Amino acid sequence: MMILTDSAKKVLVLAPHTDDGELGAGGTVARLIEEGAEVYWAVFSTCEESVPEGYPRDVLQTEFLRAMDRFSIPRERISLFHYPVRYFPAHRQEILEDLVRLNRSISPSLVFAPSLHDVHQDHHTVAEEAVRAFKKTCLLGYEEPWNDLSFDNQVFISLEERHLDVKTAAMACYESQKFRPYAGEDYLKGLARCRGVQIGRPYAEAFETVRWIL
Repeated sequence: MMILTDSAKKVLVLAPHTDDGELGAGGTVARLIEEGAEVYWAVFSTCEESVPEGYPRDVLQTEFLRAMDRFSIPRERISLFHYPVRYFPAHRQEILEDLVRLNRSISPSLVFAPSLHDVHQDHHTVAEEAVRAFKKTCLLGYEEPWNDLSFDNQVFISLEERHLDVKTAAMACYESQKFRPYAGEDYLKGLARCRGVQIGRPYAEAFETVRWIL
């Protein structure tokens, strides 16, 4: 099996909202960290406007930081922005400038972002601006099927059950989001099994190739 860190020693995960990175690439991140990669994470909204009734407004930020602990990602590698949820298109230039600053300060060798086919306006904005900000960097789009109009599963990263266990443990930190059908362990492992079947492995995550540099 290929060692991922041969081409991805420094990795940046771009998440429009607090749980997007875990949902789209959590198993792969667990494998990358296991193999020694230096992983950074940027979240562009803590979605205070969308918090379910009965929870404090900052609950998603608290849950996100707990999820990062499951990956053992240090706080200094985490960037939190506070753009208003569902209004990213109105802040496109500011988001691009944040992405450019992240590129300059981190210089990642691999970036994960939402799929360019993701129809959620916040996700699509981050995906498009990531293409502009990381022109000289390997860039993969992760899948979130409930938002993807289509998805070109061009890259498969094989996973072991222990990697999925880290992903599901991270998602379990989002107590406020447990009502969402895609947040449960059955769905998360089911999709990973589906992608694994496609390549003859127990589990996998699939990604679109936006840019791959050899």
